[in-house]
Amino acid sequence: MRKKKLIIGNWKMNPKTLALARSNFTSIKKESGTNKNVEAVIAAPFVYLPELSKLSSATLSLGAQNVSAEKEGAFTGEISAGMIASLKTKYVIIGHSERRELGESNEFISRKIKMTLASGMTPVLCVGERERDQGMWYLSAVKTQLEECLAGVAKNAISKIVIAYEPVWAISSTQNHRDASPEDFQEMRIYIRKILSDFVSASVAESVAILYGGSVDEKNAVGFLVAGGADGLLVGKSSLTPKIFLKILKIANEIK
Repeated sequence: MRKKKLIIGNWKMNPKTLALARSNFTSIKKESGTNKNVEAVIAAPFVYLPELSKLSSATLSLGAQNVSAEKEGAFTGEISAGMIASLKTKYVIIGHSERRELGESNEFISRKIKMTLASGMTPVLCVGERERDQGMWYLSAVKTQLEECLAGVAKNAISKIVIAYEPVWAISSTQNHRDASPEDFQEMRIYIRKILSDFVSASVAESVAILYGGSVDEKNAVGFLVAGGADGLLVGKSSLTPKIFLKILKIANEIK
């Protein structure tokens, strides 16, 4: 388990301008240093990474929202892991439900994980079921995602991966979504560690950071971090408002 809580803000396709991205990042950076028990990250759109890399620091790191499965070559519009790493980017979100909705397979995601690891960055692998059924088939769905996405990844690299559990049914943009509870996450956190222990030793599986993502805000953050036992959070919409994101960082910082 991580000593520091990992809080990642996923800006998605926001904000609208570089000026606003720079302003938001700077506002967060000014106060993020007061949270000694937290590692704060902003995963910004790629077009903003070159400028934000000039502002990143030990207290506020950069993340990318996607990466190519290819190293280099004739792949129009793609952005390689090496390119992203050259911009002082530490983390890469991979397998987000919104990318899976566009058709990304577990095998494709696995290739991205390997590229990210080879470039020295940390993959943030997103997993999560579309719905919760009474027959508990949702556990099988997450197991398949983990097994296929981590297929071929070297055992000594598993500990370098972060897992973000984001149930699709709890994401605010999902039609008829409902809120997940800390207990929902706790169950899945334990299950994910069990699956990881099939790849590596129990001690290594225990060291892998498991985050919760899915409509995280300043109101439910403490529940997922304390009752749910999350090692951190993947924050979407709430990370776009510096004041709210800083509240979440403060909440995480105060948890012992």
